[in-house]
Amino acid sequence: MNWRKKEIDSREVLELNRLYDLDQLFPTFKDREQARWGDLASSIFLRRGVSTGESIQFYLENDLRYTHNSFLFLQMEDVVERIQSAKDEEEKVLIFGDRDADGITSTVILVEGLKEMGLNPAWRLPSGDDPYGLTEIAVKEFADQGGTLLITVDCGISNVKEIELAGELGIDVIVIDHHQAPEVLPPAYAIINPRVPGERYPFSFMAACGVASKVVWALRFSQLANLYGHSFCLLHAQTVENRLEVTALRLHNLLEVKRLRLVFTPENLVDQRGLLAEFLQGQEILVYQAPSQKELLKQVFGSRAEIHLTDVAPSLAQAFPALAGLSMEALAAKSRMNRYKDGLDYLDILVNLFISYLMKVHPSLSQDFNKVLDLVAIGTLADMMPLENENRILIKKGMETLVSSPRPGVAALLMKQNMFGKRLSTSDVSWYLTPLINASGRLGSPEKAAELFLTDSPVRREELAAELGELNAQRRQMSQDAWGEVISQGRTTQEEMKTFALVYLPDIQRGITGILASRLMGALDVPALVLTKQDDRIIGSLRTNRGFDTRRFLNSFADIFSDFGGHDAAAGFHFPFVKKEEFLKRLKQTASDFPLNSGQEAYLDLDAEIPLEYMSRRDESPLCLDKLMDLFEPYGEGNRPLILGLKGAILETVDPVGKNGGGHLKLSLTCESKKPPVPGDPTFTGIKWSALYWNGIEEYEKGGWRAGDRVQVAFSLGRNFYGNRENLQLTVVNIQKMKD
Repeated sequence: MNWRKKEIDSREVLELNRLYDLDQLFPTFKDREQARWGDLASSIFLRRGVSTGESIQFYLENDLRYTHNSFLFLQMEDVVERIQSAKDEEEKVLIFGDRDADGITSTVILVEGLKEMGLNPAWRLPSGDDPYGLTEIAVKEFADQGGTLLITVDCGISNVKEIELAGELGIDVIVIDHHQAPEVLPPAYAIINPRVPGERYPFSFMAACGVASKVVWALRFSQLANLYGHSFCLLHAQTVENRLEVTALRLHNLLEVKRLRLVFTPENLVDQRGLLAEFLQGQEILVYQAPSQKELLKQVFGSRAEIHLTDVAPSLAQAFPALAGLSMEALAAKSRMNRYKDGLDYLDILVNLFISYLMKVHPSLSQDFNKVLDLVAIGTLADMMPLENENRILIKKGMETLVSSPRPGVAALLMKQNMFGKRLSTSDVSWYLTPLINASGRLGSPEKAAELFLTDSPVRREELAAELGELNAQRRQMSQDAWGEVISQGRTTQEEMKTFALVYLPDIQRGITGILASRLMGALDVPALVLTKQDDRIIGSLRTNRGFDTRRFLNSFADIFSDFGGHDAAAGFHFPFVKKEEFLKRLKQTASDFPLNSGQEAYLDLDAEIPLEYMSRRDESPLCLDKLMDLFEPYGEGNRPLILGLKGAILETVDPVGKNGGGHLKLSLTCESKKPPVPGDPTFTGIKWSALYWNGIEEYEKGGWRAGDRVQVAFSLGRNFYGNRENLQLTVVNIQKMKD
């Protein structure tokens, strides 16, 4: 296998390191020539296309103030007001979710959020053989119970008929979803979905649990009577080149709604003064260091004018003691936000500080809100949303909560998986938590997982955790039993359709079709569709790759499908059994209309090559590698684990591991510095690294490399636990003997 490393400009590497001071992220060692770990990190950022302040901030920061304001959703205030009205009128509220991990976590987040407000919502998930999404039966049953507000989550955006029926029965529906919107939107009271055309929310690829958390944040904000619905005017005046410059803006629910910038000269003083007076009329005016600001404003309004200003400097100093007494210029120099956004002026710095202050003094918006994010991390990873933009911060905070203080239901699952108390990675969540949660929905009992997170009974939690474990074991066995027929049919249909694999197994459980489609896609490297039969319907799960146009595919069969939905890489649908032959015929006729990108190539993309001397210092190398790995966490969709190359290591030992050899290898590598050792400093003599090479024994037996060889190794980084001790571990991706 050939290695490939994207070429980048060394000047850009140095500049990115300088701009964001990446060197300071790594441990320093006095009296030692420093390895340039910051340059190494900078090169990886550039190879991954992360080169702007807007993108790099989501890697370097871990604070909720870098996420987007919930009220950027156009109808968020409508949602808050409607839920508040439901509380005041003691209405019956139903939360209707989906059966997968994202839908289950979203439902729990909303149930808890509404309970915090004083409501007692009912909740419902598709159970047994229920179809995806809201049903007319569920709407009618809720109406019969006297319900008046129904909130869908992780579904609803395509339920036009069902929501029309709800309206006819006197039920308002709020849709909280993240799936692609159809051409005709449902007639809901309000829709919170970042993928609806015309929505102004700046990030489209959140999971439903992330969107639900935004609603909960907005509801918490609405409980702060001195903030919600109030407008603030922030102002900053300064002298620039002997002219007075005044900038003012209005915040509503902490969102900027209007800004005014005026430069005063003797010629325009009267006109500009009128504009400023009109803008400030009836507003509370917040400034930094009021005495100096008042003196500057007297140049506009005259010395006799009564100017009422609220000085935020004392409050900021109390919340952030390091800022006490600093000038606005000094504040700007200290501002981290200033590092990431070009063109910020002093007023922008003041706004950011003001919002940071409010979030600090109101823990419900920050520290307490973190308790919601464990479920956001689980649901987002399970739904394979891209780990970019604010998803990165939401998952980072959620992972911290999962490790430090997991909710009792999550703790029960972690203990069952022997993972409680251990430092979790995103892959641990994907391996040990989401399969158990998904298994409940796949086998028709999603309410078990939701109840696990909502119940206050320790005994019931233990019972439910055990039941989820049993369901997951059943799901694994069912998938394994079906796999032989799946791969056989898939290969046959791929030969016929070339760019598509189709399987129809009428007797398998509908809940495993998605798993089988995903596995089939991975095995054949083409989009895969697995169908099954349920009563008088065909249920289908589609998993796609290589640029397949999932949305166009679904729309092309809209006349056949009773319902469909999904993401760019995963979708589901159902249609009447009597239309099966028509669907299969059209599918085979049109498969070639959906071209694919080129398949996998015989090369390995490296994020960087690590100089041998970077790996040779006993104290520095493990610490810096550990930090390098953490810098690019969380890993997942769109952000695969780092793959690093190392040339010149000596392969000391090769040992089989696992039962009966197991096909895996444990390797020992020695990295020796090429530089002469410093007298009395043993850290320059080289260190040994242990590594695992999963399924590497077959390659080893071919004889390409042996113990004692000097090799080049491509590896990823991870952690293992031995004797309750955490260790850094190298996992070999590729190994080759170096030529003499």
